[in-house]
Amino acid sequence: MALSSTELRDLQTAKSILENPGLVAKVSNFVGSPIEAGLKKLPGSWNATINTAARKSIEKALDIALVTMDHDDREPPSNWWHKIAAGATGATGGLFGLPALAIELPISTTIMLRSIADIARSEGEDLRHPDGRLQCLQVLALGGKSPADDVTEAGYFAARTALARAVSDAAEHLAKKGLSQKGAPAIVRLITQVAARFSIVVSEKTAVQAVPVVGAFGGAAINMLFIDHFQDMGRGHFIIRRLERLHGQEEVRRLYDTL
Repeated sequence: MALSSTELRDLQTAKSILENPGLVAKVSNFVGSPIEAGLKKLPGSWNATINTAARKSIEKALDIALVTMDHDDREPPSNWWHKIAAGATGATGGLFGLPALAIELPISTTIMLRSIADIARSEGEDLRHPDGRLQCLQVLALGGKSPADDVTEAGYFAARTALARAVSDAAEHLAKKGLSQKGAPAIVRLITQVAARFSIVVSEKTAVQAVPVVGAFGGAAINMLFIDHFQDMGRGHFIIRRLERLHGQEEVRRLYDTL
């Protein structure tokens, strides 16, 4: 069955979101200067710190999300409530700068994952199954590119392809073992791949929050932009997933490429 005109508009919306992630532009406009300037000011050792914080944040968020993301409804997502909650945690980062990252990021990541799950449910995703839940985690990898990405194969579907095996293996493990063996290779591999991409966006956010003049108010605003970015990624991803369930992956991908 061919996509309806409404579904084609949804697909166009999803592609516009997924192929033009706008966090850097939004944050740069907010602070009034290119974000690259802030990145250059970060100490070299903070790359490792950010990577570690991103990984631990995903691990903690995954624990909470997999236990609580079990409702099945089509209610509109509560995006603003999640933004307000993320803004409150971002105030800490703006006030205390880089040292607060290890405290603030796990909370922000958990809030974002809950928000992404809300969006997934609104698009008909079945979060009772491990694959549906891990699709929410995968969204954290869609907002930033990995240094290992092939520039000739960049984009949404390239990122999905790169993560597909890790998501599938982790879903199979969770279906059989649950969270009883969180250190299993399948789970570790997925977290590592997601964290590699997620940490790119975390670096951009941290670079701005590290500026002394940002303060608590600026930190809150930047965190709201941060969650807004991933809410957009989640919306685009789960629109695609909804259309794939109705029309098949090959047809949706073909039309996506022609838009």
